[in-house]
Amino acid sequence: MLDEATLEHRLATLEQEVAELKRKSDNNSTSSSWLDKLIGSISDESTFLKVLEYGRSFRQADKPIDERDEQA
Repeated sequence: MLDEATLEHRLATLEQEVAELKRKSDNNSTSSSWLDKLIGSISDESTFLKVLEYGRSFRQADKPIDERDEQA
């Protein structure tokens, strides 16, 4: 088992790392809304629509067959 001094040192290191991550996260978030960050990030609408269709078909493939038939 680790001695108390080692645990204290490791805890202090973790606290410093968490504080650094929080600081970096705060600096990167100029907007508080996730939607504001997303708007304008997709420039190719046709590709975006293909991605939506792929996601829809992927979700449908995961459903039981009887539920797929009901929604068709």
